[in-house]
Amino acid sequence: MISLTRLSGSVFALNADLIERVDATPDTVITLVDGKKYVVAESPDDVVMTIRRYRAETIALSSCIPLGDLGSFFGGSPAPAEAPTGAAAEAAAGAAGRPALSVIAGQRSRERAERADRVDDTERGHVR
Repeated sequence: MISLTRLSGSVFALNADLIERVDATPDTVITLVDGKKYVVAESPDDVVMTIRRYRAETIALSSCIPLGDLGSFFGGSPAPAEAPTGAAAEAAAGAAGRPALSVIAGQRSRERAERADRVDDTERGHVR
C-alpha cells in the first residue's frame, strides 16, 4: 500500500498493485484496473517514485526476512512448524482420511540437466 493525499488534504492508502495508469489532466488522476479513479495532490512523477520505492522495499524485505519469521516480524504469531514428513506425514494424512502427498526430486529433471551438460560439452568440442 502507498500513502497518497486527496486534493482535500486527507491522506489515504492505495494498493499500488491495482494501479493501471497515472495521468496529469492537469490534476493527477490515478486509474485502477477496475476503472475506479482517484484524484491526488501528488504529481505523476511523485506517484511513480512512491510506487517504485514501495516495490523496492518489498523486494528488499523479502530477501532479509526468513519465511518462517514473517508472522513474528509483523506482530503476529510465529509461523507454524514444518509440515511432517515420512511416516509422520502418512499418519497425519491417514487420520484425515486422505493419501499422503510428498515431493520427490525428479529423476527426469536430473536426466535433462545431464543431457544439457553433454550437449554443451559437445558443442565446445569436449566429449564425455
